[in-house]
Amino acid sequence: MAIRKIVRIDERLCNGCGQCVPACAEGAIRIVDGKARLVSENLCDGLGACLGDCPEGAISIEERQADAFDQAVVQAYLAGPGPAAPRKAAPRPPDPLPHGPGADGCPGSRVLQFAAAADAPGAKARESALPQPSTLRQWPVQLHLVPPAAPYFQGAEVLLAADCTAFAVGDFHARFLQGKALAVACPKLDQGQEIYLRKLVALIDEAGIDTLTVLVMEVPCCSGLVALAREAAGRATRKVPVKRIVVDVRGDVLAEEWL
Repeated sequence: MAIRKIVRIDERLCNGCGQCVPACAEGAIRIVDGKARLVSENLCDGLGACLGDCPEGAISIEERQADAFDQAVVQAYLAGPGPAAPRKAAPRPPDPLPHGPGADGCPGSRVLQFAAAADAPGAKARESALPQPSTLRQWPVQLHLVPPAAPYFQGAEVLLAADCTAFAVGDFHARFLQGKALAVACPKLDQGQEIYLRKLVALIDEAGIDTLTVLVMEVPCCSGLVALAREAAGRATRKVPVKRIVVDVRGDVLAEEWL
């Protein structure tokens, strides 16, 4: 066990609506006896993707001693019954509810197939267009690797983008990256979230960034990147505007707001 962040559910406030269940990509929350409950500590990554889906404010993130988050156990749990069921979960809870029609387990891992680019409207017209130049202003770009003291971050508008967004959005460079310094991360698969948090605080306080735009996918686990940015903004001594942009798997903007 170690001291780490983990979900806390206040049963006094919980009305059992179940809105938090599909919001948890790891299936760590279930409704038991009319209340939302944490299935097993090692299923909860502590990012808080479920926070915004509770209408009663019954869910929070606390720091306490808990079993370490285990991605292998999560994958085995979402796959169904088997020998690798969550430890300390006796009896084993039922399989997680589907997140949508024809979807099982994590919605971010659901298999989808789209029309080929050549079949899309306007594709022929785009074939004759000249290649678009990159608007990337720096290297490296991965959040673990970028140095907050780098000159390209000083007073800059910063785009913090979930890894998948650049592949979902066809005009990513022109639409979101142009004129901004970049950091990319995956809140679900990357290790070292506390390092990410410290780097974001350093970007705000030491680099004096002007704005922070967080670009994420529509899948629940991606909201963890927004949660990290909001926590960093709260810890920093400077105030910086933070914008949240959510795109779907075809690159269309679903939400855009200043937080």
